[in-house]
Amino acid sequence: MQTKVSHLSDLKFNLETWRRELRFHFDEMDTFEEKLEEIAAREYNKSASILIEQFQNRILIEKDAISKLKHRCKNKIINLNKVNYEDELDMKYQSEHRPLMEDMRTYIKMHYDLKEEMMTFFLNWLE
Repeated sequence: MQTKVSHLSDLKFNLETWRRELRFHFDEMDTFEEKLEEIAAREYNKSASILIEQFQNRILIEKDAISKLKHRCKNKIINLNKVNYEDELDMKYQSEHRPLMEDMRTYIKMHYDLKEEMMTFFLNWLE
């Protein structure tokens, strides 16, 4: 039984860690939006405006993805809290956890790709 409790604790730890990371990324997107607005206010050429609009759209999409992932993490935590530790640990908690883990890996890769692109853009336009 101790192994079951430990396993559930590890799952909760992962989920709570992901939720904190997602909150951070959401706030980070707000900061990037502010920088894009700062560049837009300088009235650069049309190519900068197009890139700014593309980044703003990608930020909206990313914020939506973050919200959905946070919601999934929250629901998993709620479900894990409902588990009766006296019963056998149903394997579905492990198998259901995997798709979220894969989605988090994909999201994190995409987030850092976007972040890298935006940082390069900022270097070029915020001199």
